[in-house]
Amino acid sequence: MTKTLCLTLRFLDPVPQFHGRNDTGDPEWPPSPLRLFQAMVCAAAKRWSGGLLVESASAGLCSLESHLPVIVTPKIANSSFGYRMYVPNNSGDLMTAAWSRGDTATTMAEYRVEKDVRPINLNGDSIHFLFPFSADGGPSFETIQAIARSITHLGWGIDMVAGNAVLLDDDAVSKLEGDVWHPTMGGGGTPLRVPVNGTFDALVSKHAAFLKRIGPDGFRPVPPLSAFQIVGYQQVKDFAQRRYVAFSILKPDISGMRSFDPLRRTRDVAGLVRHAAAESAHAQGWRVEKVNEFIHGKQPNGERPPSGPVSPDRFQYLPLPTINPALNRIESIRRVLVVAPPHCGTQIDWARRNLSGSELIHHDEVMGVLTLLPGSDWVLKQYLDESCSWSTVTPVILPGFDDPDHLRKKLKQGCDASTQKRYLSRLDSRTEDLLRKAFRQAGFSDELMRNANVQWRDVGFRPGAEMASRYLPPENLTNSPRYHVRVTFPEPIRGPIAVGSGRFRGFGLFAKMSD
Repeated sequence: MTKTLCLTLRFLDPVPQFHGRNDTGDPEWPPSPLRLFQAMVCAAAKRWSGGLLVESASAGLCSLESHLPVIVTPKIANSSFGYRMYVPNNSGDLMTAAWSRGDTATTMAEYRVEKDVRPINLNGDSIHFLFPFSADGGPSFETIQAIARSITHLGWGIDMVAGNAVLLDDDAVSKLEGDVWHPTMGGGGTPLRVPVNGTFDALVSKHAAFLKRIGPDGFRPVPPLSAFQIVGYQQVKDFAQRRYVAFSILKPDISGMRSFDPLRRTRDVAGLVRHAAAESAHAQGWRVEKVNEFIHGKQPNGERPPSGPVSPDRFQYLPLPTINPALNRIESIRRVLVVAPPHCGTQIDWARRNLSGSELIHHDEVMGVLTLLPGSDWVLKQYLDESCSWSTVTPVILPGFDDPDHLRKKLKQGCDASTQKRYLSRLDSRTEDLLRKAFRQAGFSDELMRNANVQWRDVGFRPGAEMASRYLPPENLTNSPRYHVRVTFPEPIRGPIAVGSGRFRGFGLFAKMSD
């Protein structure tokens, strides 16, 4: 049975503060999983000295190397004030050498260095690291709990903590208070160091090298730890944020805005913008492989990419149906967003510079011209602003089939009421699973989707939306099921939001609803 392993570190200072820094010397928040792992290895080494460390604790520690924990932290104060100290720089031998030469005027004050302290003030005293845990064939929970209870510090030496480990069910996890940080699927977020397979062995080797740093051959520097990787962490409310640039679509003679029918032309407008981006990239000397990957969303050789839970870095082309401000009704497409993952700001800057003024060409006919759209545009804000409630303007194309057992065919053939109810329940469960999968594939966390309310149907949730089955999808997705969806998140989420198998060509696009 799988439960959640919760490692809790409680700060002992009456006014909780955290002083840890990252590799660049900047304040680190939240505390990185590697920092926790190093604290656990240190605690285990104190508890099981010598060779007993590997024998007693290695299995439990190594089991945590391959998992990216969810982190629940207290909220931090809006402001913090730093101060400067002057501390010895471990150069006492220089002072004693001066004294031996008779220079009694030399004092330790001359060998002090500046140390700037800027702690993070916490509005709470506990940090939780959540790992999946299976008792079937896994490491002993008692061992991990003993290690956690031996942790004394996290961050600097003054960041004293008391540690513990417990097993929680989903209901108990949902009741943990604080900001929830999840590892991102496509980069971006706050970069944190995380352990990898081999980090424990690397730490043991590094300690052994430290003990032998002075030998017959003199001083041998201890190499820095390299067995870790950098992973971005984001809070739940930040997951939908992507880099983007918005354009208006003008008529070929630039006399006004060009309109396209969302029902039949969503996929075509996305294709026209993609073609314009590819032409511009080729003209500027982009490698064919890069054009295939980032602009067309294919493999470097131009073949269709394999399906999977995580999409490679690439552009999304999202035609934006106009939302009538007076009637809240969906109308024709006159705008388009080009979207990229959070860490792809360079590519979005390129699109902003090079796609403005580009012609949208279909069979040698100019269909429209792109021009930059100001961020103050009211329609654009309906796709980008923050909201708890969102609904589709184009249907979500499911990443799979919702009737693998041909239940719909059985329903059409006729059956009694109880059998019909059972079939419908199985269909609903399968559809909901696929919809939540679509959100996860778009970068939303399991935690967020567990607490989100998802509704779906063939009819749209706002005026002007056609029945989902009538929209003309990309050709390779013609037979895939599609639904209009309304989702309500537990806290406000910022757009743009596009999910499902057609999310790179304008399908599964959401606009905010009035809360």
